[in-house]
Amino acid sequence: MTAPLIRVEGLTRRFQTGGGLFARPREMLAVRDVSLTVQRGEVLGVVGESGCGKSTLARLVLRLIEPTSGKVSLDGTDLASLSAGALRRMRRRMAMVFQDPYSSLDPRHTLAQVLAEPFRVQGEAPPPGRIPEMLAEVGLPASMAESHPHQLSGGQRQRVGIARALALRPEFVVLDEPTASLDVSIQAQIVALLADLRDRLGLTYLFISHDLGLVRYFCDRIVVMYLGAVVEVMPASGSAPRHPYTRALTQSAFVPDPAQRREIAPLQGEIPSPFALPPGCAFAGRCPRATDRCRVERPVLDADPVHPVACFHPH
Repeated sequence: MTAPLIRVEGLTRRFQTGGGLFARPREMLAVRDVSLTVQRGEVLGVVGESGCGKSTLARLVLRLIEPTSGKVSLDGTDLASLSAGALRRMRRRMAMVFQDPYSSLDPRHTLAQVLAEPFRVQGEAPPPGRIPEMLAEVGLPASMAESHPHQLSGGQRQRVGIARALALRPEFVVLDEPTASLDVSIQAQIVALLADLRDRLGLTYLFISHDLGLVRYFCDRIVVMYLGAVVEVMPASGSAPRHPYTRALTQSAFVPDPAQRREIAPLQGEIPSPFALPPGCAFAGRCPRATDRCRVERPVLDADPVHPVACFHPH
């Protein structure tokens, strides 16, 4: 296997909140010791419940926020070692598509101005004919260049967001729940567009989602997060979940075929506070397989090269 395009090693991010005259500051561990790789041309999915650290991880990988500890490398280059100028040049190789197409586009700008923004950040102007080409790449007519975002549908706005992310021809794109705010039929169109762009442009994706079914369909591998930590890394197809949390996510996923529908058994127990994580496995209080060891010792990903899991009692 060739060297990965993205390598994340021991990434941790702590946030401090509160504090004042009568309150002490509280510390939240948003991302805990995350290590992963993304191979060239791969779509790596990251799933988990809301608040598990998916979006924070995405921003850490792109160095939009700084880690408390750990390392992120792009093609062997440690992003933390780069100066401001070198990082700006490196950003040509990375991009992000945001979740909300309504708030990620400046309503005062025309689409031509929105799509020219990445070039302005790099201190250059778009090449002649590049704006119509960018619109055509995502299935929009060139005549839309002078339109404003409020004149577009949600799906069209997300296409503009994708076109803007691809303006400088990046190699690596983070997709932070790019279909979450769209209707189901539009979601399918956006996923098909992303798959087509991946094949045509040779892109590598980090795909953030809470929809395990969509991630299984679109991705090559899946990283499952729970309260800031990776609990399982699994092939997207042909492999059953090993971690009890992943199995619970799978069993609660909606199945559109009435013949395959099943009774959903919700997880019991309370989700621990990220401000006061338990000493052992964070999932132990909700896990039917938990033992005393799980409550005092934190499991780490095992050495399985294909399907590692962080659990003392995997399936």
